[in-house]
Amino acid sequence: MAHGIPKGPQVAMNSKSRRGIEEPEFIRKVLIGIAVGFVGVFLLLPLANVFAQAFAKGWSAYIQSLQQPDTRSAVLLTLLVSAICVPLNLVFGVIAAWAVAKFQFRGKALLITLIDLPFSVSPVVSGLIYVVMFGAQGYLGPWLDSKDIQIIFAVPGIVLATLFVTFPFVARELIPLMEAQGSDAEQAALTLGATGWQTFRYVTLPSVKWGLLYGVILCNARAMGEFGAVSVVSGHISGVTETLPLRIEKLHQEYQSVGAFSAASLLAILALITLGLKTWLERRQAAEQALGQSDSLSSHEH
Repeated sequence: MAHGIPKGPQVAMNSKSRRGIEEPEFIRKVLIGIAVGFVGVFLLLPLANVFAQAFAKGWSAYIQSLQQPDTRSAVLLTLLVSAICVPLNLVFGVIAAWAVAKFQFRGKALLITLIDLPFSVSPVVSGLIYVVMFGAQGYLGPWLDSKDIQIIFAVPGIVLATLFVTFPFVARELIPLMEAQGSDAEQAALTLGATGWQTFRYVTLPSVKWGLLYGVILCNARAMGEFGAVSVVSGHISGVTETLPLRIEKLHQEYQSVGAFSAASLLAILALITLGLKTWLERRQAAEQALGQSDSLSSHEH
């Protein structure tokens, strides 16, 4: 009886606290309705309108718009820039995350701040920085001109601008993940005789693979859709320095609505593919974590 007396009030208090946390049915329906309505009006409706406008004059007009030489050149340039920037950001992100999460050194806080810099600086400003550095009237412009090297209004300038705005994504996905995991596994591997490369390949990399893939997907999406910084350094030369976002803007300004929305549909498709990959990775990560927890519970029970 002595043990049974406090159970009644405790259960009552717990049930009251649970009822206090739960929202009334009406409030929950209103909040869900507002969220669904916001997503529908501001996300799904514009996305549907892009495809409706792209196919407004039929499938043949859509294909013909995408087959324009300047549009094809813009698509190829966008893919080229992404193919250059994503691997470079992958290498930088892994190195930066490894340094920040695994070591203590002077200037660590400064490095983290610099990694976050593109998030706080307007892309247009970053493009102007490169113009000031490498433009014809910039600090290095005369020297580059004497060596017949062109960076601004050329592909190298577009790559540099895209690198600037995309390099935080991989690092920012890996840093908190590596910090949460600690360095016990790496130290154990080194103690057992593994080399640094073996430790990274067989211990660190498998433990952060989902975060790494997630950061690469976000980096690729930003690289393909970047407009502001690329617009400043590209010069908008049709067929030469126009990426897909710049091509969409030009077609829209020339009142070629079908061509503009057809090109925009390509970016929308890339965004949907990115979203699908992101959702798949999150589910795989959650399933792997759930499997690991179940294995851990079963081992404790045995």
